[in-house]
Amino acid sequence: VQVASVAPQVSGQITRLLAADNQFVHKGDILYQIEPFDFEVALRSSKALLEQREADGYVKDLQSERRKRLSDLATTREQQQVFEGSSQQAKAAIDAARQQVAQADINLKRTEVRSPVNGYVTNLLLRVGDYAHEGVSNISIVDTDSFWVDGYFEETKLALLCIGDRAEVKLMGYATPIVGHVTTITRGVSVSNAAAGAQGLPNVDPVYTWVRLAQRVPVRIAIDKVPPGMPLVSGMTGTVTLRDGSRAEEKAWFYRAKAALGTSLTHIINGVSPRPHCIASKT
Repeated sequence: VQVASVAPQVSGQITRLLAADNQFVHKGDILYQIEPFDFEVALRSSKALLEQREADGYVKDLQSERRKRLSDLATTREQQQVFEGSSQQAKAAIDAARQQVAQADINLKRTEVRSPVNGYVTNLLLRVGDYAHEGVSNISIVDTDSFWVDGYFEETKLALLCIGDRAEVKLMGYATPIVGHVTTITRGVSVSNAAAGAQGLPNVDPVYTWVRLAQRVPVRIAIDKVPPGMPLVSGMTGTVTLRDGSRAEEKAWFYRAKAALGTSLTHIINGVSPRPHCIASKT
């Protein structure tokens, strides 16, 4: 599952805690409140500065317009340019003050820390009175819209599976399986023998039996249907069975039993024949 690590975008003391450990929250729900007083003062100060800049800009704009209407005997072109430049500077100062108001306003809103996803609050250690630091994660939420299943299949089985195959996942302790389908296949797994040993040489472990077990490759399975009353907890163990939905006759138990022995012997003697156009092989 994906876990959202929530960090405040402003710093301050926590005055209200609205979430509890293992509580379900919706996207946008308030998790906790940071003391807003300093940010309210900053917003009011920014608004006052904006009003001051707007008034100053209004005066300088009138002065510039008045200079433009005077005759050449009463003013010079240089004086007109000076007043016009002052008016432009005042407009720029007004724009800067508006941005400060916008920043102060968003900072005030950020004192209410909200959930970015639908999910469960987990491992909550916050308390009212704690100090929240900007950018430091202090609450985690398990995203309930992001669950998936990882099936670890032997490399000798990869030729038999296809993207889109139906998957049935039977969790330990539950009789009814979760239904899903294959979405992606991992393209790399760690190899312990590739680690460098003395003098930078590859470190190859001695295998006295000269037998190597088939490597397990993670296969990601998207969840399509969860049985009623089954809680999904990241880290649970299950048995994954893949089925080719295009071959309906294989759903019958007697067909599978009849083909099981012959298929196993054929794979041992001739190897596995891959199903075509199942897994992309771009290089």
